[in-house]
Amino acid sequence: MKVASILRSGAFALVAACATIALWTPGSASAAAPFAKEAAPGFYRIMLGDFEITALSDGTVALPVDKLLTRTTPEQVKKTLAKSYLQSPLETSVNGYLINTGDKLVLVDTGAAGLFGPTLGRLVANLKAAGYQPEQVDEIYITHMHPDHVGGLLAGDKPAFPNATVRADKHDADFWLSQANMDKAPADSKGSFQGAMAAVNPYVAAGKFKPFDGDTDLAPGIKAKAARGHTPGHSIFIAESKGQKMVLWGDLMHVAAVQFENPSVTIQFDTDSRPAAAQRKKAYAEAAAQGYLVAGAHISFPGIGRLRSQGDGYVWVPVNYVPTR
Repeated sequence: MKVASILRSGAFALVAACATIALWTPGSASAAAPFAKEAAPGFYRIMLGDFEITALSDGTVALPVDKLLTRTTPEQVKKTLAKSYLQSPLETSVNGYLINTGDKLVLVDTGAAGLFGPTLGRLVANLKAAGYQPEQVDEIYITHMHPDHVGGLLAGDKPAFPNATVRADKHDADFWLSQANMDKAPADSKGSFQGAMAAVNPYVAAGKFKPFDGDTDLAPGIKAKAARGHTPGHSIFIAESKGQKMVLWGDLMHVAAVQFENPSVTIQFDTDSRPAAAQRKKAYAEAAAQGYLVAGAHISFPGIGRLRSQGDGYVWVPVNYVPTR
């Protein structure tokens, strides 16, 4: 036994010595490996009571947030970003959320498809990677009709979700689908109207667009709540199952590192920044007081977590990773 032990020890020592020689012999090198440059598919799953929630990444887009945020200054934005080791342009997530209630498959927002540049448009691919097909989606709930939320309704010139009924607040539909509103809009805003019309009108023509007005029960365990300001009909959606609750915020906020610390900061994308700020403050206070889960369209993917109040602002607490079983 002693000899065997010595031999095993000697063998291990020889392997270690050979490894060291291989690492340090002059002129020896491994072949250069190309960068893969691809991450895992962009989906994240979490259970909410009996509901399965799947966060779907549409990609990210670099935004010059120091120039876009309002009720602040570019210098203050840069200073606040730096505290989180960030800078502008800021790589900004665009997220959608798939809710499987067991009876219905509901998609909240659809991403941008081709309406917002080449770094977005991945939501459908990630939905498929998550184990679902577009044809399985029963209903689509739109928080508002900006291009990065409705663009994914189309695949080319055809509906991307052929069996789905689309739901959105009628105030947003009346605003963004109006030719008269587009005609009188500034030149740099006309594209948003055109994108909304192109994405939503095929569902209107097929009888698959069903608007609602304000606070509305949409499906068992899911309801819409008016949160107007960012757009005329901006809505948030509330999912509840077995005493667990998640509120899907849409565009109540855009830049977590800045707007959690200072909820008064607004953004140029707001149709009316004053009520947008008021809705954000109300949502933050409620989320922190009740401790429920929040999902944000532009919070770093998967955009799911909770809020904790801190002084005059709030701290974002990302959800702890728990694999679904």
